[in-house]
Amino acid sequence: MIEPLPSGPIVEQIRTSMGYRLHERSGSRVRATLTLGEAHHQPFGRVHGGIYAIAVEGVASEGACAAVVDRGMYAVGTSNTTDFLRPVTADEVEVLAEPIFQGRTQQLWQVSITRLRDGKLVARGQLRLQNLPLPEDA
Repeated sequence: MIEPLPSGPIVEQIRTSMGYRLHERSGSRVRATLTLGEAHHQPFGRVHGGIYAIAVEGVASEGACAAVVDRGMYAVGTSNTTDFLRPVTADEVEVLAEPIFQGRTQQLWQVSITRLRDGKLVARGQLRLQNLPLPEDA
Protein backbone atom coordinates (compact mmCIF):
# COMPACT_ATOMS: atom_id res chain seq x y z
CA MET A 1 0.00 0.00 0.00
CA ILE A 2 1.10 3.57 -0.76
CA GLU A 3 0.66 6.54 1.57
CA PRO A 4 -1.66 9.21 0.11
CA LEU A 5 -0.52 12.80 -0.28
CA PRO A 6 -1.00 14.79 2.94
CA SER A 7 -4.23 16.71 3.31
CA GLY A 8 -6.21 18.77 5.79
CA PRO A 9 -7.76 17.35 8.97
CA ILE A 10 -11.30 17.00 7.57
CA VAL A 11 -10.13 15.09 4.49
CA GLU A 12 -7.94 12.89 6.70
CA GLN A 13 -10.95 12.15 8.91
CA ILE A 14 -13.05 11.20 5.86
CA ARG A 15 -10.22 9.00 4.51
CA THR A 16 -9.98 7.23 7.86
CA SER A 17 -13.75 6.69 8.04
CA MET A 18 -13.69 5.12 4.54
CA GLY A 19 -10.70 2.89 5.20
CA TYR A 20 -9.01 4.65 2.25
CA ARG A 21 -6.21 2.48 0.87
CA LEU A 22 -4.04 3.72 -1.98
CA HIS A 23 -2.66 0.76 -3.96
CA GLU A 24 -1.17 2.36 -7.05
CA ARG A 25 -0.11 5.90 -7.94
CA SER A 26 1.56 7.23 -11.06
CA GLY A 27 1.04 10.10 -13.45
CA SER A 28 -0.98 7.77 -15.67
CA ARG A 29 -3.03 5.65 -13.25
CA VAL A 30 -4.20 5.67 -9.64
CA ARG A 31 -6.05 2.86 -7.88
CA ALA A 32 -7.52 2.93 -4.37
CA THR A 33 -10.14 1.04 -2.38
CA LEU A 34 -12.74 2.29 0.10
CA THR A 35 -14.99 0.55 2.59
CA LEU A 36 -18.33 2.36 2.65
CA GLY A 37 -21.12 1.92 5.17
CA GLU A 38 -23.53 3.56 7.57
CA ALA A 39 -21.12 6.37 8.52
CA HIS A 40 -21.36 7.60 4.89
CA HIS A 41 -25.16 7.51 4.50
CA GLN A 42 -27.53 10.28 3.58
CA PRO A 43 -30.84 10.33 5.55
CA PHE A 44 -32.39 7.55 3.45
CA GLY A 45 -29.77 4.88 4.13
CA ARG A 46 -27.61 5.12 1.00
CA VAL A 47 -24.00 6.31 0.60
CA HIS A 48 -24.06 10.10 0.16
CA GLY A 49 -23.02 11.32 -3.30
CA GLY A 50 -20.56 13.71 -1.73
CA ILE A 51 -18.47 10.72 -0.66
CA TYR A 52 -18.11 9.72 -4.32
CA ALA A 53 -17.25 13.31 -5.32
CA ILE A 54 -14.54 13.41 -2.64
CA ALA A 55 -13.17 10.08 -3.91
CA VAL A 56 -13.10 11.35 -7.52
CA GLU A 57 -11.26 14.52 -6.53
CA GLY A 58 -8.84 12.83 -4.16
CA VAL A 59 -7.77 9.94 -6.36
CA ALA A 60 -7.51 11.95 -9.59
CA SER A 61 -5.55 14.65 -7.74
CA GLU A 62 -3.02 12.03 -6.59
CA GLY A 63 -2.33 11.10 -10.22
CA ALA A 64 -2.37 14.64 -11.55
CA CYS A 65 0.19 15.74 -8.94
CA ALA A 66 2.37 12.71 -9.71
CA ALA A 67 2.25 13.68 -13.40
CA VAL A 68 3.73 17.15 -12.85
CA VAL A 69 5.90 16.90 -9.72
CA ASP A 70 9.06 16.40 -11.81
CA ARG A 71 8.33 19.81 -13.38
CA GLY A 72 8.21 21.49 -9.94
CA MET A 73 4.42 21.69 -10.07
CA TYR A 74 1.29 20.37 -8.40
CA ALA A 75 -2.31 20.21 -9.62
CA VAL A 76 -5.51 21.63 -8.11
CA GLY A 77 -9.06 20.72 -9.08
CA THR A 78 -11.07 23.33 -10.97
CA SER A 79 -14.14 21.26 -11.89
CA ASN A 80 -15.53 18.02 -10.47
CA THR A 81 -18.46 16.31 -12.20
CA THR A 82 -19.56 13.09 -10.54
CA ASP A 83 -22.47 10.87 -11.61
CA PHE A 84 -24.09 8.50 -9.11
CA LEU A 85 -25.25 5.36 -10.93
CA ARG A 86 -26.18 2.69 -8.36
CA PRO A 87 -27.15 3.02 -4.70
CA VAL A 88 -24.82 1.49 -2.13
CA THR A 89 -25.59 0.83 1.52
CA ALA A 90 -22.40 -1.02 2.53
CA ASP A 91 -19.70 -2.27 0.19
CA GLU A 92 -16.04 -2.20 -0.64
CA VAL A 93 -15.35 -0.25 -3.82
CA GLU A 94 -12.39 0.34 -6.10
CA VAL A 95 -11.64 3.83 -7.35
CA LEU A 96 -9.65 3.93 -10.60
CA ALA A 97 -8.41 7.20 -12.12
CA GLU A 98 -6.75 7.66 -15.53
CA PRO A 99 -5.98 10.80 -17.52
CA ILE A 100 -7.98 11.82 -20.56
CA PHE A 101 -5.74 14.83 -21.28
CA GLN A 102 -2.48 16.07 -19.77
CA GLY A 103 -1.30 19.42 -21.04
CA ARG A 104 1.18 22.07 -19.99
CA THR A 105 -1.33 24.00 -17.85
CA GLN A 106 -4.32 21.66 -17.44
CA GLN A 107 -5.26 18.03 -16.97
CA LEU A 108 -8.52 16.11 -17.29
CA TRP A 109 -8.94 12.78 -15.48
CA GLN A 110 -11.71 10.18 -15.60
CA VAL A 111 -12.57 8.13 -12.53
CA SER A 112 -14.66 4.98 -12.14
CA ILE A 113 -15.93 3.64 -8.82
CA THR A 114 -16.92 -0.03 -8.91
CA ARG A 115 -18.15 -2.53 -6.33
CA LEU A 116 -15.48 -5.13 -5.72
CA ARG A 117 -17.93 -7.97 -5.07
CA ASP A 118 -19.53 -7.85 -8.54
CA GLY A 119 -17.55 -5.31 -10.61
CA LYS A 120 -20.61 -3.10 -11.17
CA LEU A 121 -20.07 0.62 -11.72
CA VAL A 122 -21.65 2.65 -8.89
CA ALA A 123 -20.32 6.12 -9.77
CA ARG A 124 -18.09 7.83 -12.29
CA GLY A 125 -16.58 11.25 -12.53
CA GLN A 126 -14.29 13.67 -14.30
CA LEU A 127 -11.89 16.07 -12.67
CA ARG A 128 -10.33 19.02 -14.48
CA LEU A 129 -7.18 20.36 -12.82
CA GLN A 130 -4.86 23.32 -13.18
CA ASN A 131 -1.10 22.74 -13.00
CA LEU A 132 0.59 25.30 -10.74
CA PRO A 133 4.18 25.89 -9.57
CA LEU A 134 4.96 24.38 -6.19
CA PRO A 135 5.04 27.02 -3.43
CA GLU A 136 8.50 28.15 -2.33
CA ASP A 137 8.14 26.43 1.06
CA ALA A 138 6.97 23.04 -0.33
